Amino acid sequence: MTVDRLDRTPLRERLAAIIAAKSKGGEYEPRQVSPSESRPQGEHGVSRGAIRRAMRHLGELGWTVTVQGRGTFVAPTENRPAE
Repeated sequence: MTVDRLDRTPLRERLAAIIAAKSKGGEYEPRQVSPSESRPQGEHGVSRGAIRRAMRHLGELGWTVTVQGRGTFVAPTENRPAE
């Protein structure tokens, strides 16, 4: 999936949707450490700040869980938002 540069939806939301789709598709397993910022940054050609905002947005939506001192993890399936 690539980021559509002509889409007027905020970049963080578009990136969050791409990462969530990869999680739904099984690329990121529940309770797995979420991808580092550099991985999606390189895949989509966006800034580190955009990735950070997208990851924060995913946390707000319930797709990721951040544990201080340990990192950010993909949320368990039962904690994810309903489709």
